[in-house]
Amino acid sequence: MLAGLTLTEVFALICAGIALDAVLGEPRCLHPLVGFGRLADRIEAWLNGAPADGALNHRLLGALALVLAVSAPVLAVAVAVAHTPAWAAALVHAAALYFALGAKSLWEHVHPVMGALAATDLEYARSLGARIVTRDLREASETDVARAAVESALENGNDAVFAALFWFVIGGAPGVIAYRLVNTLDAMWGYKTPRYLQFGWAAARLDDAMNYVPARLTALTYALLGDTRAGLACWRVQAQAWESPNAGPVMAAGAGALGLELGGVARYHRRTEERPRLGAGHPPEAADIDRALRLVFAGVASWLGLLALLALVARWSGHA
Repeated sequence: MLAGLTLTEVFALICAGIALDAVLGEPRCLHPLVGFGRLADRIEAWLNGAPADGALNHRLLGALALVLAVSAPVLAVAVAVAHTPAWAAALVHAAALYFALGAKSLWEHVHPVMGALAATDLEYARSLGARIVTRDLREASETDVARAAVESALENGNDAVFAALFWFVIGGAPGVIAYRLVNTLDAMWGYKTPRYLQFGWAAARLDDAMNYVPARLTALTYALLGDTRAGLACWRVQAQAWESPNAGPVMAAGAGALGLELGGVARYHRRTEERPRLGAGHPPEAADIDRALRLVFAGVASWLGLLALLALVARWSGHA
């Protein structure tokens, strides 16, 4: 829990961060992550371009790059919180959560796919879907596009929303910024290509570690807000077959809770992959994209409600 802050204050800061995200959405210019991405690119070009013999040396260089990229912004935020008046520290906390959250952005990117499919504009739906997933959708069917959008909503519900809220509760502005930067580096360096296979190892493993608990809380949230029995059963039986240790529980529980079948065949970088099946039910349709998004936002409301309840209990017991 945030040092020196009561549950009531933490709840208020989270509400402020969510409100900023809902009203302002993702910054269209001067986004801090854009500047961070440029810094990370320069560090990667410097260290990953250096001669290094063996996988271990490349992993060590990747770990050094991660520390160099993340430490300065996190330390700057920590100093700002620790050495400013309470009102200014509160602004830093709320702003950090706003920049780390991607709830409105998730809606803005995923929901239009449903609209395009509902209008039977498959080409437009494919182009919109290609913006939110890395797979090749150029020849995808309506079901494939809907599946990609549902999977993106469920997985990014954890990465861009619930994990950010979790790390904010744990560490405030420094905690949520550290999580978001590590998650960004994983997105930049976590590819299994010759260039990044070893160099991106540290970023990918740290992202896995920081997402371990949030992903399971997200999976539990999805299961409790949908078909609970199916969600928990799919999580228990299917999650370990998925390559990602965190996406597996999230998507298996979400698919089961929604009564959908996810996974299956997908094309990546001109090759076809047969991914494990997740969930139980029918293949996704356009309307299921909206159901997946609503599951995510119902989860946010549930987390806020639980935190509000805990704050009230703390106040009644004299600990807030």
